[in-house]
Amino acid sequence: GQAVNTFAQVTHPVPLMSLQDVFSMEELNDFLLHTQEAVANPEFSVEPKIDGLSVALEYRDGVFVRGATRGDGTTGEDITANLKTIRQLPLTIKGSVPDVLEIRGEVYMSKSDFFALNQKYENEGKKTFANPRNAAAGSLRQLDSKITAERKLSIFAYTWGEVSERVWNSQEDFFNHLKTWGFPTNPLNKLCHSLKEVEENFNRLMEMRADLPYDIDGIVYKVN
Repeated sequence: GQAVNTFAQVTHPVPLMSLQDVFSMEELNDFLLHTQEAVANPEFSVEPKIDGLSVALEYRDGVFVRGATRGDGTTGEDITANLKTIRQLPLTIKGSVPDVLEIRGEVYMSKSDFFALNQKYENEGKKTFANPRNAAAGSLRQLDSKITAERKLSIFAYTWGEVSERVWNSQEDFFNHLKTWGFPTNPLNKLCHSLKEVEENFNRLMEMRADLPYDIDGIVYKVN
């Protein structure tokens, strides 16, 4: 269809909150120890933090009806047409699913697709992108979705927003539902059962970081 002139605003029913940042193992251990004081035998979901753009995906009766940027956490922009160009994103969900289901994920551009895009633009004498995140951001906010479709964007789903019924009882259970529904999840997500496991997994991810096919800007820790 025709390119849009501007993006409509979307008010998030459930705000997209920011994460608490920590910058040392000492700060991370404080969080883990405080959690142990509040929760008996806690498990921790450890997930690479993809350096991309957060989006909210709204499904009604299993059909993708609207997608929006995070914006300021309360109000974002309607980028449904652009999100529909991401091949990994299911437009319909098969099987049992809540009537209202908002999936949240991170849209990113892989390193290989980023380098290929920059090479193409360089050959055409166009301005290149500084990094994959900027390339993904520029692609998602194109007023013409045909341009977005020409650029290879990817997505990982990682949490939920508004739901009419929560049919999972833990973060790990939610990931299992995501896979059943056809959403891509990061294969490096791991459930850790102790502080030692958390630290070992941190070291492993840091060793792998440079060789990952996408950029990460940290690791997310959630109580399972």
